[in-house]
Amino acid sequence: MEQRFCQSCGMPLTEDVLGINADGTKNEDYCIYCYKDGAFTGDFTMEQMVEYCSMFVEEYNKNTGQHLTACQYKDVLRQFYPTLKRWKGDDANIPHADHPMKKVFIEEVNALGISGLHVDNLYVLQGSFINQAYDINGNEVKLLDDNAIYWGNQVMAPHSGTGPESLGSTSDESDRCYGIACCEQFILVSEYGKDGADAEVVMLKRRC
Repeated sequence: MEQRFCQSCGMPLTEDVLGINADGTKNEDYCIYCYKDGAFTGDFTMEQMVEYCSMFVEEYNKNTGQHLTACQYKDVLRQFYPTLKRWKGDDANIPHADHPMKKVFIEEVNALGISGLHVDNLYVLQGSFINQAYDINGNEVKLLDDNAIYWGNQVMAPHSGTGPESLGSTSDESDRCYGIACCEQFILVSEYGKDGADAEVVMLKRRC
């Protein structure tokens, strides 16, 4: 059977990750992380998609047996993406993301008042991909549902004792990131190092 790929981000398409059309049916072209409720989950250019997906270079290396750096992986994506439906089509015919809850979540995250945390966009993410383990009272605890879908993002956290760093900077392996996960019930903000090391909960805010 021919391998299918999401025509937006390029991930392999299987039945369990197919996007959702406005009428609730499965979309055969896009994954759930890129396409939900009949629209793309993120408004961005192909280059912005390259930047976002380059964060998952370790996953790509694990699946392919390669050892690419993030910069090398970006070059791979820049060659691959122009062959995908989303990036070679007419922009006028592309349903852009305008999900009302995404806008609400962005406003709520930015209103939390966490130092150095500001988001301009959120993406649809599988719980199992972002479900970090935290050491709480000596116990390893996960706060998300592996099978649930969240609106989320990852941004750079400010260095200790300094002002906020530029978001998206990856200049130092010691840099720590904020991870954001939002759903109807709560907003979770965590902080962690490279590959999720030393994850800690910054804020867990109930929305209901």
